[in-house]
Amino acid sequence: MMNRPARVAAIHGLAGFGRSSLAVVIPTLSAMGIQVCPIPTAVLSTHTGGLGDVEYRDLTDYIRPCVEHYKRLGLEFEGIYSGFLSNASQADDMQAFIAAYPEALAVVDPVMGDHGKTYRTCTPALVDHMRELVKSASVITPNLTEAYILLNEPYSHEPLTRQRLKSMLARLAEQGPRYVVVTGAELASGGCANTGYDRDQNAYWCVPYDYVPTSYPGTGDIFASVLTGSMITGDSFPMAMARASAFVELAIKATFSYGTDTRYGVMLEKCLAWLTHREVLKNYQLL
Repeated sequence: MMNRPARVAAIHGLAGFGRSSLAVVIPTLSAMGIQVCPIPTAVLSTHTGGLGDVEYRDLTDYIRPCVEHYKRLGLEFEGIYSGFLSNASQADDMQAFIAAYPEALAVVDPVMGDHGKTYRTCTPALVDHMRELVKSASVITPNLTEAYILLNEPYSHEPLTRQRLKSMLARLAEQGPRYVVVTGAELASGGCANTGYDRDQNAYWCVPYDYVPTSYPGTGDIFASVLTGSMITGDSFPMAMARASAFVELAIKATFSYGTDTRYGVMLEKCLAWLTHREVLKNYQLL
């Protein structure tokens, strides 16, 4: 047994306002009993979703020296989690970090776009390097837009059959990761779900959720954080998917009930205590 909490290196942006990136990653994982070591890829005054001209500082030259310092200190990490990367070279930096800690659970949230469109920070070079990065990951958590990008396929607004989802998940796993989660899928059979695939077990999983007619920034960051924390603290893959889905749904519904400005993100502060209960969840099913 370790004489310290599990430790995760979080390589992500830091937006000062709007509840996204490291501003939600740190409290979420901390509530789950995990020590977070933040490695900011960029510092932003707010997230980039409709809050005016953003003050932005790129920190590419910080990441590699940071990794080298941690190696000199002999630090160990149970998890390495990357989210927002501001340029293609940072994807290479993340690969170097994964190579430096081969025993750690390597989670890559390939932040590139949403709702069928790429983010303005997502360049063709970043897409190319992100496709290389996922080859080194243990777990990837693309939303549906990012799944199409990784597969180099045009985005489709059509609801997905289970066979189509299974094909997408399997082909994403063929790129390297053992575990694949595609979030935000509208099912042809009705409803919405987060779907996953464990390549080693050849098991496809589905976690349905209630659709709420709004969208908040940072929910993908929260989902990936809870999934990472759950797997590191002993949840099975489908249980981790269920915990992440349930917490994001809770945060969205709680926030929606207050009618706050969607640009301000979910009211994470009201919901964090739920993560400390560690109840056993069973709202998952085979896909």
